[in-house]
Amino acid sequence: MLIANATLPDGRERDVRIADGQIDAVEPSLSGEPDIDAAGKRLFPGALDVHVHFRQPGYSHKETWETGSKSAAAGGVTTVVDQPNTDPATVDGAGFDEKADLAAASYVDYGINGGVTADWDPEELFDRPLFALGEVFLADSTGDMGIDADLFADAVARCATSNRNAKRSDDAAARAAEHDVTITVHAEDADLFDSSVEGVDAGGAGRDADADLWSAFRAAEAEEAAVERAVEVGTGQGTAVHIAHTSTPEGIDAASAGGATCEVTPHHLFLSREDADELGTYGRMNPPLRSEERREAVFERVRDGTVDMIATDHAPHTREEKDVGLWDAPSGVPGVETMLPLLLEEARQGTLSYERVRDLIAANPADVFDLPNKGRIEEGRDADLVLFDPEDAREIRGEDLHSKCEWTPFEGRQGVFPELTLVRGEVVYRDGEFGDAVGRNVRER
Repeated sequence: MLIANATLPDGRERDVRIADGQIDAVEPSLSGEPDIDAAGKRLFPGALDVHVHFRQPGYSHKETWETGSKSAAAGGVTTVVDQPNTDPATVDGAGFDEKADLAAASYVDYGINGGVTADWDPEELFDRPLFALGEVFLADSTGDMGIDADLFADAVARCATSNRNAKRSDDAAARAAEHDVTITVHAEDADLFDSSVEGVDAGGAGRDADADLWSAFRAAEAEEAAVERAVEVGTGQGTAVHIAHTSTPEGIDAASAGGATCEVTPHHLFLSREDADELGTYGRMNPPLRSEERREAVFERVRDGTVDMIATDHAPHTREEKDVGLWDAPSGVPGVETMLPLLLEEARQGTLSYERVRDLIAANPADVFDLPNKGRIEEGRDADLVLFDPEDAREIRGEDLHSKCEWTPFEGRQGVFPELTLVRGEVVYRDGEFGDAVGRNVRER
């Protein structure tokens, strides 16, 4: 395939030739009849969303690898990383293998994160093509994958001394070879949740509870303290620590100061407690929405480079599950299809540069998680590419999206959606139509 006259994120106009699934050449002018004339359009590297919950196995009524990956492709995401809190949880070899079989239905490339519980089997997990350890919690009661601090410390130590790519053998040196297994930490300290918030003792007071109650309960201070503890334990062992879904400027600064990387979700970047009344239980997520002042401070850290990447924490639930009382509603919102369109709208409006968007959704995730074939439009990289018209903004509507849950917290906002998405040179989405499911595990190259 030859794409001609495309404008890259840095503003250069280039022709891009694709051969054997990779970018073969990027030049001002390449010979041959172009398959696509991209004049007036922008060509981006495909987005890497390192934090999704595609819900299989166990919760296919919410999402499947097919529906979730179609949603990703339609939103310009070409690689996703799935988290371990499925049923069964991805905490041992059998759990990994079951999820890997289901992931064969993916339209985009993927990674599979392992999890840590009291029953986890690190030897079997590290024997698989594992992406990382994900959604590891610092304290019990923070979620389905909750663990205590001692178990977290043990997981950190194992990641510093385990070789996830070594096959089972009696070679002690190989099995103990140091390997850089990143731990993705859900950083909230449950001991600092504010149980004095009025209404907590009443269990949220049902359907009419103040929608802001969840944010008041899961106090912002709980994030900063947990980030500091995660950084202390992780860096002390020489293990790479990545902080998931940071929602406060204090948490971001603590991660940066401690040498950890961090991500921010679109919902924490664009929504705040001022949106709580309108969203109701559809706006319940962990961590919760923060004050508008904190949201603005988070946005500034995204803009200035302190934040490493945007990741969605795509966590779909059905309307029936969400349309209940605050304390009964599950936490989480969909977002894999709207992440890049929302950021491209910011670039269109001039509040973020196109280069910064590229770094947040592609270049930085590829660097942080050691994916040398992803994240940039360069010769020899995978031809994971997204083409869009930068002026073709449209209203985001849940009924137009492809997630199985069919709703979005960004209803009515503007987004710039891709017209073409390629995964290793294969068309997986074009003008509303899907190609073949070509996804593969990025750790199996």
